[in-house]
Amino acid sequence: MLELRSLPTDCAARRSDSVCATCGARAFSVCSSLGVDDLAGLDAIAERVSLKSGEALIRQGESAVHLFNITSGSVRVYKLLPDGRRQITGFLFAGDFVGLATGQDYAFSAEAIEDATLCRFRKADYRALIRERPALETALLERATHELAAAQNQMLLLGRKTAQERIASFLLDLPERDPIRPTEAGHIRVPMTRAEMADYLGLTIETVSRGLTKLKTAGVIRLLSLNEMLVDRPERLRAIAEGEA
Repeated sequence: MLELRSLPTDCAARRSDSVCATCGARAFSVCSSLGVDDLAGLDAIAERVSLKSGEALIRQGESAVHLFNITSGSVRVYKLLPDGRRQITGFLFAGDFVGLATGQDYAFSAEAIEDATLCRFRKADYRALIRERPALETALLERATHELAAAQNQMLLLGRKTAQERIASFLLDLPERDPIRPTEAGHIRVPMTRAEMADYLGLTIETVSRGLTKLKTAGVIRLLSLNEMLVDRPERLRAIAEGEA
C-alpha cells in the first residue's frame, strides 16, 4: 500500500482552524447529526490524509486497523478473485465511510479514482468514542442501514436487470452519490473509467461502450467528454432503468 500523506493533525491547530465546522462533506456524513461536543470528540481522534489518483487506501487481506471518512474526491472499492479478476463492489464519495464494517482484516481493497482527502480513525479509538457518544452510535446505525439498502440495490442490479437497464440505473444514481459537487439538472459527472463501470456493473467494457452509444444515438444522453454527460431525455432514461422501455 502506498504511504498516505498526512495533513497537519495537531489538535489545537485543528480546533482553531475549525476543520470539522468548515468541512464540505460534513452535511453528507455521520457528522451532520452530531452536536458540538460529539463533533469535538470525533475531531480529536481524526487524522487528515490525502491520496493522489490511483493510490491505494487499503489492501485486501491487510490488518483492519483504521477506518476512513471521505471528505473530498472519490474511491473505488473492489475484491480480487483467486484467478486475479477484479470485481468493483462500489464507488464512494464525500461523506461515505470506508472500513466501517470489517473484521480483523480488510476483505476488500480501496483506491482513489481521483485526488481525495479523508479523515482516518484508529478503529479502537473510534469504537471507544462510540461507547461514550450515543449520538454517534445512532448516526452510524443510520449509515449502516443506508449501506445495506445500497447493497440490496446492487444485488438487484446484477441479478435481474439487463445490460442496458444496468447502465441507465447507474447513470441515474451517480449525481445523488456525489452531493458535495452539485451539478445542473441533467448533468452527470463520471469520474470512473468505462472499464471500472463495466467491472461494477458485471459487464464487459465493450457492452458498456455499446450501451452508452445506443443512449447517445437515441438522443437520451450527450457525451460532453469522457467524464461528463448530459441527459436530454430523463424520462426515457428512467423508463429504461425501470425496464419499461
